[in-house]
Amino acid sequence: MLKRRFVYPADFTPQPAGEILVTFPDFAWAATDGNDESDAVWQAADCLAEAIAGCIVDGLDIPPPSRRRAGQRLVAVPPAIAAKAALYMAMRDLGVTKAELARRLRLEHKAVRRMLDPRLQTKLPRVDDALWALGYRLSLVLDATDAGEARDGSATATSTRAAE
Repeated sequence: MLKRRFVYPADFTPQPAGEILVTFPDFAWAATDGNDESDAVWQAADCLAEAIAGCIVDGLDIPPPSRRRAGQRLVAVPPAIAAKAALYMAMRDLGVTKAELARRLRLEHKAVRRMLDPRLQTKLPRVDDALWALGYRLSLVLDATDAGEARDGSATATSTRAAE
């Protein structure tokens, strides 16, 4: 059974001027900063969401999260983006086009295009229906936090390949 988690390690590095630089080892191009710890955590979740949205828009692979190293904090992808990323990755893994998914769901092609657009809101049941049509299901996981996790109010989404 394939499970994907959308929680990524990040480096929070204090800067001489007092701000905190946040970088993601899995997304070399993604970096942000915050005025203080609280702001850096919020900015980190937003930056991670934008990095994943960029992968979807540009048709790039979304890298799997690496293991957290000492000193790193975990940042969860906001649930709405995690769900879209799960659908995008499932379609890529299976080689299913937007047109094919639309046919399976009995929807117009543009409905699937909108469902995958990270800038547009999509209700989670609709994404879950699309994942079911691909043999996956969407589930949310509630995890206890640990000392190395960033607190940003986002949840973790996992997509699980249904048993064949």
